[in-house]
Amino acid sequence: MFTAFEHTGIASPDHKKLAQWYVEIFGFEIVYQSAGATFIKAPNGSMIEIIAAEGERVGLAMKQPGLRHIALSVSDFDADLARIHAAGVTFLSEPVIAKGVKVVFFTDPEGNILHLIQREKQL
Repeated sequence: MFTAFEHTGIASPDHKKLAQWYVEIFGFEIVYQSAGATFIKAPNGSMIEIIAAEGERVGLAMKQPGLRHIALSVSDFDADLARIHAAGVTFLSEPVIAKGVKVVFFTDPEGNILHLIQREKQL
């Protein structure tokens, strides 16, 4: 039986540097590192594997086919929004609040699309 998504992978030209950004900005923890990959873990146990990239990025747009973003759940949207804003992230949208859900889209230093999300009521 399948029980959960264990991790999501991101290919990066400098996996150690990108992993450190996630540690500094979001408080993730590095739980494994090798010459070709770094695993970072969020406080709830979800993980991202950042692997050494091969080749060049072809581009990334919000609605291209395939995986498009990673959503980061937060407990205090306004405080976390202010914190990442102060860290100088590039925002792709203004914050939106609708039907008890707060979201904002932005990118990590390599252009991978992320978004903060806080729901009044979980799905």
